[in-house]
This record gives sequence, C-alpha cells and structure tokens, in this order.
Amino acid sequence: MRTPKRRRLYLVLACLVCLGGAVALGLAAFSSSLTYFLSPRQVEAKPPPPGRSFRLGGIVEVGTVSTSVTNGIPTTHFAVTDGRAAVRVAFTGVLPDLFREGQGVVAIGSMRPGGGFVADEVLAKHGADYMPKDVEQALKESGKWDPRFGPPPNASAWDDMKVKGNT
Repeated sequence: MRTPKRRRLYLVLACLVCLGGAVALGLAAFSSSLTYFLSPRQVEAKPPPPGRSFRLGGIVEVGTVSTSVTNGIPTTHFAVTDGRAAVRVAFTGVLPDLFREGQGVVAIGSMRPGGGFVADEVLAKHGADYMPKDVEQALKESGKWDPRFGPPPNASAWDDMKVKGNT
C-alpha cells in the first residue's frame, strides 16, 4: 500500500533524477565550448586531437615570421615558443598592430591533421607591462623568466640563457 511518506520519497527521487539530468546536459554543452590554454611544450608532449580548439600561448620566435598574400588575403606563418619548445602557426587574416617578433601572443585555433597549428584569432600583447597570465606562467615554468629580476627577456636572447636544471 502506498503511504504519503512513500509517495513523497518517489517525488523527491524523481526530482533528483531530473535535476541530475539537467546538470549533465548543461555540463555537456559547456564542455564542447571550452577553450583550454596550452604552452608549446605541452603541445609537443601531448598534441591535442586535430580540430580540437585551444589557446596556444607564448612568445613569437624571432626570425620565424613570414607573410604571403593570396587573392588579397594575407597568410602569416610564425612560431610560438615558451623557451623549450616551439609550435608552427599559420594565420590567415590581418594581425593585430602590436604583433611582432619577441612579443607575447595567444593564438586561438586547432591543430592540423598533418601537424602545425591553424589560428582563427591572434591576440597580441597590448601594453609595456602586460603579458597574458598563462604565457607568464609558461615562461616561469620553463625557467626562462623570474619576475623578481625584471621584465621578461626578449625572445632573441633565449638561446644564450640557461634553463633551470640544465648545466
């Protein structure tokens, strides 16, 4: 026999199942739109699957920028480095005014099936003292910069610098 107490229990359980389903659907919807940040070293160690969107951050490696124009649309190729690894990037479109070699950059895009990164958007450093937090952290972890000793070094000086742990 059904008692009011048992009916309330069934109602509460049904509400919990519905709430759990709604939360699961919401999380599934958000997970497809998340864009993770990766440093070049992380991409080299474990490349994301082709087509998976993520943010690639680091410094534009000196001597790697080249631009070609096809049908009036510029395509720029460059490398983003964190001091330990570099990832080749291709970007079709107009770059930000502050984009240049040796500057901090965050590129949003995905890996190609054959390798290399295709950027849909490129964000450049926008001030003398600003560096994206994720890029700053990647440089600290690679041992290329310690903020106690001043601003980050120019990327062209990295070849002469020693990384922590290397002698």
